[in-house]
Amino acid sequence: MFNSFFTKRNKNRLKNPHYAFLFDEALLDEFVVFDTETTGLNPKVDEILSIGAVKIKGNKIITSEKFEIFLKPSKDIKEESIKIHQIRNIDLQNAREPNDAIMQFLEFIGPRTLVGYYLEFDVKMINKYLKPLLGITLPNKQIEVSGIYHDKKIKFIPDGTIDLRFDVIMKDLGLATFGKHDAINDAIMTAMMYVKLQNISKL
Repeated sequence: MFNSFFTKRNKNRLKNPHYAFLFDEALLDEFVVFDTETTGLNPKVDEILSIGAVKIKGNKIITSEKFEIFLKPSKDIKEESIKIHQIRNIDLQNAREPNDAIMQFLEFIGPRTLVGYYLEFDVKMINKYLKPLLGITLPNKQIEVSGIYHDKKIKFIPDGTIDLRFDVIMKDLGLATFGKHDAINDAIMTAMMYVKLQNISKL
């Protein structure tokens, strides 16, 4: 009941009716896994530098339908930030204006359920741009892969501590990690996690 109330209130704030499709019924067998690279970990002050996303249909990761875009930051990237995400100022010479990038992202995801690793942060970063742009926050359903992993693992070690680090989960699931951690590669690896977790009963 509360979810429908908040969804309706969110939709009523939509400034551009073209994007009403975001509020359509989620497709049951289609998902979008996405990740962002940012200048830092504070949505209030930090900015998105890139967004990577890939679609899942059924149990298949559709790498032919992937999304990758770079955003122009409002100021030069600090050296300590570059060390983390490896995105340099020179790499963003052809980056898109943030509002344009967010619009393209919305067209890609549609009303599909969103999947991610520590997805709450990525959604907050998208909403930072989306709310002033369209008056809404992302209405899509959301699935957290680390939560699925934790719930499957805790059944067998109820008194234990579960390591939820990205590379640890990948290794435990028997999945190969890509050499480069960027938005699109992390989105594809997270999609691999999600599909594997959907197809195993225990860890």
